[in-house]
Amino acid sequence: MPELPEVETVRRGLLPVMEGQRILRADINRPDLRFPLPARMSDRLQGAVVQSLRRRSKYILADLSTGETLLIHLGMSGRILISGQMVGEFHHDHPAPQKHDHVVLHMENGARITFNDARRFGAMDLMDTATAPSHPLMVALGPEPLGNDFNEVYLTGRLRGRLTPIKSALLDQHNIAGLGNIYVSEVLFRAGVHPARQAADTDAPPLVPIIRAVLTEAIEAGGSSLRDYRQTDGELGYFQHRFQVYDRRGDPCLTCAAPIERLVQSGRSSFYCPNCQR
Repeated sequence: MPELPEVETVRRGLLPVMEGQRILRADINRPDLRFPLPARMSDRLQGAVVQSLRRRSKYILADLSTGETLLIHLGMSGRILISGQMVGEFHHDHPAPQKHDHVVLHMENGARITFNDARRFGAMDLMDTATAPSHPLMVALGPEPLGNDFNEVYLTGRLRGRLTPIKSALLDQHNIAGLGNIYVSEVLFRAGVHPARQAADTDAPPLVPIIRAVLTEAIEAGGSSLRDYRQTDGELGYFQHRFQVYDRRGDPCLTCAAPIERLVQSGRSSFYCPNCQR
């Protein structure tokens, strides 16, 4: 599933063609994705101006002139593609409609924003902008790991006394918003921390700058493309070429040459170096 860097990359790709632009028409091609789409979605979007485009955890939030906010979640296979505008150095013409183009936004500037999701694990919703933080998908989220509220004092307090593995604690969205399996594996390797170590026994302050560094590097690389993820211009992300442990089971550690190992925690794969991580 796309994690914070992938979602932030998509948001940045959408920013120049959506923010400040009016939605001329919204084609809603099915009644649901992972959840039912909001009632009268097409009518509520038509004519609205996208006043700001932001991200909260793994959600893209488009604040509209109507006082509503459009929430977009990519899920496991969702893609958002831009056509009809310059994206980077290239002009992307409008492609022929595809089978899984479920929501298509036609913007006043000629851009077409297409949400394609073959497995329909993504989600969209419309909510009052003023009460958006209390939306069921966002109300319990922890602070943004790249924001000021996430710091050494905060993380120390969240880990204190917790007997859960540090990997699970960092994945808990109540503690930190947006961190996922890929980047927690990479963070723990850089920190020299075994993923099964108890959170209460982990020194929290060193983790904060490492988390920030890994996420920043991943955003600059356009995220990680493993299966379905693409940037808004259709290009792959490239951070997967910098993985030091994730999905490298049996490969030599880039630091000590010991074989990378894998263990399963709460149904998720954890990759680590048995020599470098204690």
